[in-house]
Amino acid sequence: MIWLYRILFMPAMLLASPYYLLRMRRRGGYRENFGQRFGATPELPEKRKGVRRVWLQAVSVGEMLAIAPLLEALRADPAVEVYLTTTTSTGHTLACERYARMVTGIGYFPLDWWLFSRRAWKRIDPDLVILTEGERWPEHIRQAESRGVPVIAVNARLSDRSFRRMMKLRVFAAPLFRGITRVLACSSQDAERFQQIGFAPGRITTTGNIKLDVVITLLSAEQQAELRRELGLGDLSVFLGSSTWAGEEAALIDVYKALRAEGRAVRLLIVPRHAERRAEIEALLKTSGLTYHFRSRGAAPGEVDVAVADTTGELRNLTQLAELVFIGKSLPPHHEGQTPVEAAALGKPVVFGPVLSNFRVIAREMCAEGAARAVADAVELRDAVLELWADPARRIFMAIRAKQWRTANQGAVERTLAVVREELSGRVK
Repeated sequence: MIWLYRILFMPAMLLASPYYLLRMRRRGGYRENFGQRFGATPELPEKRKGVRRVWLQAVSVGEMLAIAPLLEALRADPAVEVYLTTTTSTGHTLACERYARMVTGIGYFPLDWWLFSRRAWKRIDPDLVILTEGERWPEHIRQAESRGVPVIAVNARLSDRSFRRMMKLRVFAAPLFRGITRVLACSSQDAERFQQIGFAPGRITTTGNIKLDVVITLLSAEQQAELRRELGLGDLSVFLGSSTWAGEEAALIDVYKALRAEGRAVRLLIVPRHAERRAEIEALLKTSGLTYHFRSRGAAPGEVDVAVADTTGELRNLTQLAELVFIGKSLPPHHEGQTPVEAAALGKPVVFGPVLSNFRVIAREMCAEGAARAVADAVELRDAVLELWADPARRIFMAIRAKQWRTANQGAVERTLAVVREELSGRVK
């Protein structure tokens, strides 16, 4: 089956390349170290006797932030070193800023074709591979299997769409993924899904979501005030649109206008999931009649109605300014959802769309605990926000419940590390 994948990969890559090249151009930062995508990894120090090398792949910013406690723990072990890779330029920038002193090297993950992957594997020579969340690359996994290197999928999850595809193609997919040694599932639902697509129950462990264990550095009052000034938010309460997608900014602007019509002293802060959509968002704001400022243009000259944080890696800080948070990629036609975990960890009341298929269990639990509220569409979003803004006691209750839910679900990192250490213990050289 792997040979069929290898044969089909190159034509598929060539067909898809115009789309990906255009996206790379829009996002920027992809020219640097471009050869690493073809297996030309950065120079790494020679492996030391008795030290095991872990190849950790975290696709983008969200995963990069989530692995912080895992990296901290591995760093503390003198018999372990980590080579860290990512797929996106934003993820690479974040890795260099935060983890350069914690790892033996940082690079881009190679395209998952036979020659590129094999080239990278020969250079890196890992003793253990860790893949995060939805990362399941057949050639990468096959290279590990052929070398007898264990592969651990941490924080592993299957969205509704991925699960449906896997079930339809499981006859073909199962042989490609058999080299995954252990699957550490985010939830019992994910664990059940992995079993249904063919993973043996003994290879699956429900460890929980490591994002719930991430320690978030809180801004001081002075830092929050400075951030507010730079954004043009002033001292007013903030309604945050977190990681928004197309169509959701328009809904948030309508909500904001409704709040203003009720006499609420509030600002709107929008953090788009993809900063390169700034032109599209600005066109919308130009016709809204509202004043606005984009963070990428420097400090705001004065207070504005709407601040757009078209930057990367700042969401945790920005969330700390919010009185109420809307989670993006959740209003129809979107349904996958961005993660509500960090907003909950910061004790923020949360509103999102009806499904959140990427975080279905988390969304269901948060709603059941009173930490979040799900809405069917943009109209319900407006009504829910107006209602919550008029009820400060309810928002405080939701904030308390959000923190309690997060605390009750922590511990995933330690459970994950136990499995990692178990696999590493058999790789002493």
